[in-house]
Amino acid sequence: MSCAVADLDRLLAARPVAVVGASARPGSFGERLAIEALRSPGVERVHLVNPAYAEVQGRLCVPTLTEIAEPVDLVLMGVPDRALPEHLTTARDAGVGGAVVYGSAVGQAASIRESAGNLPVCGAGCMGFVNVAHGLRALGYLERDQLAAGGLALITHSGSMFSALLRSHRRLEYSIAISSGQELVTTTGEYLAWILDQPETRVVGLFLETIRNGPLLRAGLARAAAMGIPVVALTVGSSVTGRAMVTAHSGAIAGEDAAWEALFETYGVHRCRDVEEFVDTLELFSIGRRIVGNRLANGSSPGIATVHDSGAQRVLMADLASEERVPFADLGEATRRAISEHLDAGLLVTNPLDVWGRGADTESLFRTCLLSLADEPNVDVVALAVDLVEEYDGDDSYPRAVLTAAAATEKPVVVVSHVAASIDQIQAGRLRAAGIPVLEGARSGLRALKHLRAHPPTGGDPSLMRPKSRRVATQLPGRPLPTWLGAAESLALLADYGIDVVETIGAADADDVLAAAAEVGYPVVLKTDEEGIEHRVAVGGVHLGLPDEAALRTAYADLAQRCGPAVAVQPQLKAVADSPEIALGVLFDETVGHIVLAALGGSAIEDLGCRVLALAPLDEPLAEALARRWQNLTDTEPPSGLINALRGLSDLVVDLGDQVAALDINPLLVVGDRLIAVDALIQASQHIHR
Repeated sequence: MSCAVADLDRLLAARPVAVVGASARPGSFGERLAIEALRSPGVERVHLVNPAYAEVQGRLCVPTLTEIAEPVDLVLMGVPDRALPEHLTTARDAGVGGAVVYGSAVGQAASIRESAGNLPVCGAGCMGFVNVAHGLRALGYLERDQLAAGGLALITHSGSMFSALLRSHRRLEYSIAISSGQELVTTTGEYLAWILDQPETRVVGLFLETIRNGPLLRAGLARAAAMGIPVVALTVGSSVTGRAMVTAHSGAIAGEDAAWEALFETYGVHRCRDVEEFVDTLELFSIGRRIVGNRLANGSSPGIATVHDSGAQRVLMADLASEERVPFADLGEATRRAISEHLDAGLLVTNPLDVWGRGADTESLFRTCLLSLADEPNVDVVALAVDLVEEYDGDDSYPRAVLTAAAATEKPVVVVSHVAASIDQIQAGRLRAAGIPVLEGARSGLRALKHLRAHPPTGGDPSLMRPKSRRVATQLPGRPLPTWLGAAESLALLADYGIDVVETIGAADADDVLAAAAEVGYPVVLKTDEEGIEHRVAVGGVHLGLPDEAALRTAYADLAQRCGPAVAVQPQLKAVADSPEIALGVLFDETVGHIVLAALGGSAIEDLGCRVLALAPLDEPLAEALARRWQNLTDTEPPSGLINALRGLSDLVVDLGDQVAALDINPLLVVGDRLIAVDALIQASQHIHR
């Protein structure tokens, strides 16, 4: 079920609101709903509905929704789950603009969808939402009275995460926060589309268990990227156990992690690995500055700069930054001289920088060093990396130093603490109020800075995707499924899309094998090409470097006996020494569509840490970004043909659409200055028989 984006105005920015099931019983759910609704400054009227009461919270209570004299925008459902279909039908027929269903509604998903019809519904199994910018509290529990308004829009499938983030001591100032729960009717993609229409939206936070309405979610993420709005995401369910728990909890089928990975890579979403990184990144984007200007203007190595009061913590920061691939900036000679004049003897000017000596004039020392680093052209972010502990002598040198430094530069200035439990929250609040993020962990803080440095995303504007090439010369055959194209047919199809392939001839008997070898030239490679054998090497189905006819006859007899008569004959290629084998592939995910993959090839393809993914279609900037990520993960220079191969593969899957269920090219070899595909398997989709 999907609703038009415009319909969400009445759900999320309601004026007249009705609480069905409002109660005068102390501590009841209906009482809490009524209290929160009545505390909504942006709501024109709150109507209380319950036939059991004439009055609730000192307000008139009517028996039924139909007795309200004006059209109602939003209905808050404080009724038992068994009564939900009836009340949703009443709301729908009365022309209500939206509803919130808080209960888990176990076993009632179908009836709730049917009863809702075109009515937007938040839930089931949710905490509701709070639109801080509008002044609407549609909450199923009591929340603190004052919520600071800001530019952070949050959508979370988890009610516990929803309330925890609203009650955090961090400076997370919301425009709107939505606990969307099971999303039986209205989904994340629809909320996101509405959020991006709101002028106050500056950052989007997503805590998601699964993908619902993948095309609409893709459209929203593409639009956020085009608008330059950071989207920060944390997902659960990437492990086998996690996926099973997500399914049991929400009643939805969780997408494989590859879908998340490709989706977020394509649209520049800042994906976090844990809650600490998620919150640090949200605060950094919400109240901190963005990086501006050309970071590579002078050709030197750009990066962060950190100032410490501990040599050991400086080393720890360097270790963590190396693990997280967050670079420290090279310091120019002028910067080194400016800093060295203020350091005690024996302290070296390095980045990261330890400046603690005698502890004399702490404020001046740290302020000077922070400002000197901020003036360095190679530095794009400056961090005071100290434990912002409570000082029992009242010394506030660190906060004063960083406040002065931040006021004197336009670059992002942050504080990174190593021990979150020791942070003086009064001083942290002072800094946050001035727009200086206080990141509450060295590793999570570095990851947050990595996200900041990566924004704006390197992927291309989806609206500028180049037209499909329409170079198809071969169509997938309509054979009984499941089936794979033979090696020669698969490689020929890749060649149609500009991908370099090795000459390949299919054969089914000894005479054809010998004729094929004579055509391609010895030495040759002989591979089984029988249907159903997806991994030739695993079954011993490949003979390499066969030098002559005798060796070829023996190899063919072996394969024909063990695997079957169908084989492929290729010339033996000589790859460049020490060059990695590369694997490319396409898989289809029903939630997001076709995913393009690049990885180390050969046996190394099982190393999932050395793979990168994005959604088709790939434009040139996105293909280049994918190649750069591949380089960072593998520590090897991407071959010159990789970007062309990625784009050709993307064009192929866009052109053939749902005719392709999966595609593997493994390996591609670097031969001279070419990247050549030597093996490929293409699986046709059942959709071609429609």
